[in-house]
Amino acid sequence: MLAPAANSLTGTRGITRGVTDIRRAGDRFRTESEWLDSHHSFSFGRYYDPANVGFGLLLVHNDEVVAPGTGFDTHPHQDLEIVTWVLRGALVHQDSEGHNGIVYPGLAQRMSAGSGIQHSEKNDAGEPVRYIQMWVRPDELDLDPSYQQAEVGNSLATGELVPIASGLAKHEGSSAIRINQQDAGMSVARLQPGKAIQLPTAPYVHLFVALGAVSLEGAGDLGTADAARVVAADGQRVTAGPDGAEVLVWEMHSR
Repeated sequence: MLAPAANSLTGTRGITRGVTDIRRAGDRFRTESEWLDSHHSFSFGRYYDPANVGFGLLLVHNDEVVAPGTGFDTHPHQDLEIVTWVLRGALVHQDSEGHNGIVYPGLAQRMSAGSGIQHSEKNDAGEPVRYIQMWVRPDELDLDPSYQQAEVGNSLATGELVPIASGLAKHEGSSAIRINQQDAGMSVARLQPGKAIQLPTAPYVHLFVALGAVSLEGAGDLGTADAARVVAADGQRVTAGPDGAEVLVWEMHSR
């Protein structure tokens, strides 16, 4: 994986409190090669925009498609909580701590880079893999590197907003996997047509429409790969369109 742009820890700028900032899919930064098509919600790699270097505690939110038989060779990370959510296909993970895993739709994965880890991400299948990779800073630096994955498909069948990767106290015992950041948590909902959820009440909420389309209360319609950054979120309703939707929601209580 490419490194985030320099200064990616400076937080969010140019967003007024209480305002929902809509970011359309086509406006994202893009890295494209023969084997990779990656869209970046925030400054990343060679793309740098000082007004778009993160939101809340969320540093990286990449929407990536990797061609069959290709992927990211072994590369290092340090002091990051890395959450990967696969939407189509399968991604093979291997790291220097001896962890191995195959990540596919309905399986949550977290790698804590801690004091330092090296890993690779490969698409060994015969079809492209599409996944969302998200990075947040941990509460503490120089933690022991660790890895966790868990099946969540049955929970998502309820249509509720399901805690997937969280360090929030309210998600203790209910989140599929834990991250080392007590002020952040990522939840997912798979919504049938016309069904709705409420966004969490939090200082910072990042809503990403991974599949389908939704209507966000007070902000209008969002399509596939559109996002909303909500400051001082207070439970706005998210309603799925006629074909349903899958949404990823980060709730963050600091920056």
